[in-house]
Amino acid sequence: AGMNGTAIENFACVIFNVSFMNCTWHVGSTATEDTQYSLYWRPSEKEDVTECQNYIKDNCGRHIGCRFQNVTIENKYAYFLVNGSRSGQNLLLNNSISDYIIAEKLTPPLNVTVNCTEASHRCSIWWQPPLTSHVKKSSCFQYEIVIENK
Repeated sequence: AGMNGTAIENFACVIFNVSFMNCTWHVGSTATEDTQYSLYWRPSEKEDVTECQNYIKDNCGRHIGCRFQNVTIENKYAYFLVNGSRSGQNLLLNNSISDYIIAEKLTPPLNVTVNCTEASHRCSIWWQPPLTSHVKKSSCFQYEIVIENK
């Protein structure tokens, strides 16, 4: 049996460079220095649950995050589970994580091309949408162009 306040808090994940994902959390408010957390996940209902292989640790050596590689999320749902232990004994936690955020830091647009004509004082700019882990529609993106005179 566990104690109230040992469950993790503020769980969030960020996808970057298309296929890397970092998930982080805060240790429970009553968790002691010997409390250890293990993160399990599956990107879809069809896949097996796997444990994190590359934990981020705090000064006490407790797991406070995980670095994932080769991540693909087919739809907007992923499933996370955190187990806790203290001195080798399992803790009873709010295991299933349903309240979380997955954000994605996008790469810049690709193959930016600029064509300016001096006679008409006009420029045309083309680019390809950034690579993304799960957004398939390029119409989902909005762009802002900043033009500086040099």
